[in-house]
Amino acid sequence: MRILHSNALPGFPYNSNGEFGFKFSFAFQPIVNACNQEIISFEALVRGPHGEPSNSVFAQVNNHDFGRFDEMCRKKAIHLASRLNIPNSLCLNLSAQGLYQIDSSIITTFHASMESGIPTENIIFEVLETANLTDQHSLLQYLKLINDFGFKTSIDDFGAGYSGLKLLVKYQPTYIKLDRHLIGDIQDNPIKQSVFMGIQQICNQLSVEIVAEGVEQAAEYRWLSQVGVKIFQGYYFARPAFEALPEVSYKAYAI
Repeated sequence: MRILHSNALPGFPYNSNGEFGFKFSFAFQPIVNACNQEIISFEALVRGPHGEPSNSVFAQVNNHDFGRFDEMCRKKAIHLASRLNIPNSLCLNLSAQGLYQIDSSIITTFHASMESGIPTENIIFEVLETANLTDQHSLLQYLKLINDFGFKTSIDDFGAGYSGLKLLVKYQPTYIKLDRHLIGDIQDNPIKQSVFMGIQQICNQLSVEIVAEGVEQAAEYRWLSQVGVKIFQGYYFARPAFEALPEVSYKAYAI
């Protein structure tokens, strides 16, 4: 059963202000450039009102409400990041449902960007490769629409699904974020290393930046850094911080 906040309208998932009838917030995790030893972006990760895991929030959203929920998440994350004085880029996750409704919600995100003072070029939409991206024609139209508004794009969890390489043929995002399943223990796995090297060669030729996501061990970071990866995200550098922008210890950059 969905538990609604007290000011929600009975039988309706939104309250009188047009927002969802339950509370949620965000944690932020840094994405770093190891060469420059600086944070270049923060990813906004949905959480419960007191930092509860994202699943506790998603469980309260019906499937047909996910597009609207995505829209409200982007707006709320942008304003929270602004209040925290985010000094760089902000990464926002975009579900498959949200992607295929982006033409009706992109204006809300654009207005939130203008109101918050965070430029559109500092906002990155992350599209999950594991999402149902079967309608390639519509997908390309929606990604172009995002770019036309000045936002950047990233393919998240690249390597976890089957559509990433096919998508790269027709569309080159600003970033791809390699899936944790490819990154984990890569220093000891020649097969993972071979797959990675192939992806890296393609991205170099297409001028697409690679983000190594889910880095948890110094050995993983060391191997990836030595083969030319510059941008990282993961527990090795910093865990997400609830309603805060965590710092990264310089010790994390040591090889």
